[in-house]
Amino acid sequence: MDFAFDARTQELRAKLLTFMEQYVYPAETTAHEQRLRLKSPWDTPAVVAELKAEARSQGLWNLFLPDAEHGAGLTNLQYAPLAEITGRSPHLAPTALNCAAPDTGNMGVLAQFGSDEQRKRWLEPLLAGEIRSAFAMTEPEVASSDATNIETRIAKEGDEYVITGRKWYISGAMNPDCKILIVMGKTDPDNEDARRQQSMVLVPRDTPGVEVRRAMQVYGYEDHAHGGHAEVVFHGARVPVENLVGEEGGGFAIAQARLGPGRIHHCMRLIGMAERAIELMCRRAVARTAFGKPIAQQGVVQEWIADARVAVEQLRLLVLKTAWLMDTVGNRGAHTEIQAIKIATPRTVLDIIDRAVQVHGAGGVSQDFPLAELWAAARTLRIADGPDEVHQRSLARRELKKYL
Repeated sequence: MDFAFDARTQELRAKLLTFMEQYVYPAETTAHEQRLRLKSPWDTPAVVAELKAEARSQGLWNLFLPDAEHGAGLTNLQYAPLAEITGRSPHLAPTALNCAAPDTGNMGVLAQFGSDEQRKRWLEPLLAGEIRSAFAMTEPEVASSDATNIETRIAKEGDEYVITGRKWYISGAMNPDCKILIVMGKTDPDNEDARRQQSMVLVPRDTPGVEVRRAMQVYGYEDHAHGGHAEVVFHGARVPVENLVGEEGGGFAIAQARLGPGRIHHCMRLIGMAERAIELMCRRAVARTAFGKPIAQQGVVQEWIADARVAVEQLRLLVLKTAWLMDTVGNRGAHTEIQAIKIATPRTVLDIIDRAVQVHGAGGVSQDFPLAELWAAARTLRIADGPDEVHQRSLARRELKKYL
């Protein structure tokens, strides 16, 4: 696939592939062993800091930000094949390159909408990988895929905002290095325009009234890569009005600006997860014998492998088209394609990983292979950043509108 990319992208791909082989894959076992010895499950294994230092020294750092002032200055099309490679080890590689969610989205928000003071205080240490962050939007009491449902209240009292509400599955909030939360809530709940009711504020994690209540599991896993998914309760937490991100009533628009790149980043990494699953499936198929011949000679396994290859090539082209459109006509112009990849990619990759699990038998659901965690991650992404059905509804409406 090198022929499709410019010289800089090809150079970074080659460097990143080498980095994965020499540092990331060997560190997967090390990270698991170190994690077992940590005092807290949310502490970061020492090998992660070593990976980050090596990645930064090689120039493999903040690749996701198109703004050359803050990041690598890559377009979405240039970043796409790099994110795919990191998806092959989704619990280590993105963090090693400082390209892991939710920090990527939060850095994008601060770079685009933050004040000079906000960028200096929070964006700079995030870019340096010195701290982590969280994005507090989803709530347990309402269907948060419809952002107008958000119930958390952000009330202005003098020169402060008072935040009251309950959030959950707040990625990153369990990590001891998480220092800042971007919180979405309603500053004007009675506004007739439902999309002007919400605002976003910056809330330091140690603010009085912020209770990180518990870690939420994902299919029984504690997602260490993203710093956990926490339930967070705001008991009248107070922050200065200067902590407002952008303008009052701009929260919905900021969320949409954040979620567009987030969705394509997830899909890019998912393709890498699929490639890892296909590789594992093929290696297992040629190494195992059942009923007198290698599993690779079983017709159904050959069908699974062939179908997986076809599906991945189709998905990759759709994601690359989406990245190109985002670069050329913007997120709004790529709206249909963003929704299409968000529908198709997790669903298809989930099926590929499931087939790989089947080929591995009991090993596929064990901790000895990464497939079980990959499956859980892919399944979760059919909900995260908007469930399939929400995107299908919106996409169908856009298609039908042509004929009305």
